[in-house]
Amino acid sequence: MNQRTPLIAGNWKMYKTVGQATDAARRLVAAGGGVTHTEVMIAPAFTALSAVSAVLADSDIYMGAQNMFWASEGAFTGEISASMLTDVGCRHVIIGHSERRHLFGESDDLIARKVKAALDADLIPVLCVGETESERETKKTFSILDKQVESGLKDLIPEAGREPVIAYEPVWAIGTGKTAQPEQVGEVHSFLRDLIARRFGEALAGAIRILYGGSVKPENISALMSLTDVDGALVGGASLDPEIFTRIINF
Repeated sequence: MNQRTPLIAGNWKMYKTVGQATDAARRLVAAGGGVTHTEVMIAPAFTALSAVSAVLADSDIYMGAQNMFWASEGAFTGEISASMLTDVGCRHVIIGHSERRHLFGESDDLIARKVKAALDADLIPVLCVGETESERETKKTFSILDKQVESGLKDLIPEAGREPVIAYEPVWAIGTGKTAQPEQVGEVHSFLRDLIARRFGEALAGAIRILYGGSVKPENISALMSLTDVDGALVGGASLDPEIFTRIINF
């Protein structure tokens, strides 16, 4: 039986000023606080992290960041380190989102270095993996995911309580309104768990949470969460509205 605690994560992307973010966080705490069946995380923009952290301080909602750099400090203009994130209260960090891979050219090697830096700082990395529409159409889905996971977790040393999170986000379903069919999601999540078992052993495979992301909304969350190997969701646009996100949390 699946004993993994679900995780519903909201990626706010490049939306919300500090005032808008704190207002949304307060509304979310009021509407969605006290949930016991799942963990909840929101990832505001860097500018709002400190202020949102104060709002979440006495709640059960965790805070994450949308990205980070692999170095601990240095002459890296515009970058943010793991220690800067933990300093403002982050518990999670999203790494390798498809927008980072495709819009900003982040390589598998760079993403792997970020994952290692996050783990070294006791941050929980949410490693995003996923194929493009053309890659799915040419039947490259599993080879792409194999490469992304193998590279992203290459420096992982399995330890109890230090499991990363994997988020499967088919690139063709992000912000498009398209959602992978349940059989497609189930097949991919099962493949990812088997891959982790082969690479790191059954213990980690049984503990690691694999989220689905890609046009998740209240209307499809229950069907997604009914799948054996789906342990939560990485939610984009639907997480921006606290009421809608609360409906997703309460799947």
